Amino acid sequence: MRVGLTGGIGSGKSTVAQWLAGLGAQVVDSDAISRALTAAAGAALPALAALFGPEVIGPDGALDRSRMRALVFADEQARRKLEGVLHPMIAAETERQASAAGGRPVVFDVPLLVESGHWRSRVDRVLVVDCSESTQIERVAARPGWSAATARAVVAQQATRAARRAISDAVIFNDGISLVELQAAVKHIYGHWTDQPPGL
Repeated sequence: MRVGLTGGIGSGKSTVAQWLAGLGAQVVDSDAISRALTAAAGAALPALAALFGPEVIGPDGALDRSRMRALVFADEQARRKLEGVLHPMIAAETERQASAAGGRPVVFDVPLLVESGHWRSRVDRVLVVDCSESTQIERVAARPGWSAATARAVVAQQATRAARRAISDAVIFNDGISLVELQAAVKHIYGHWTDQPPGL
């Protein structure tokens, strides 16, 4: 079984992914793959430096993510160039990791599942982790290096909550609930899906 896991920034999707891994799923994290590709000596860095200039590489040798974030939010063409480099590389590594599942359910942790347009056809089910936009902004603004304004800009760039829910097979509303309640919801959905063949 192949599951697409998605949710807006600050929704709690990464926590849900960790629990799914603990339940036995092979979790393929597209964000982690992206970070590896843009870390110091990452495979994507030469192409990104050629496209955007050496100033997008920080003093530590990794992609300057804050600079790149500001650039792509201000320029749609820059965003498309970035995606043109990263998306094919992420897709190749995603499938390589999925092939190592050995028959276990595979969970593809994809923040931009809706925006990509092709993931719905590649998975059997979609699980959405949802919360209010105000909660998203509050959670993200509390992260080091983030502000409420930057968090709002990211939320505005992502698919709407309604668009994510529209393609979902299940939604966990992670707002005003405890971690215990969130974990119970994850276990319930995963147990229900793994007891049935894909497509039911």
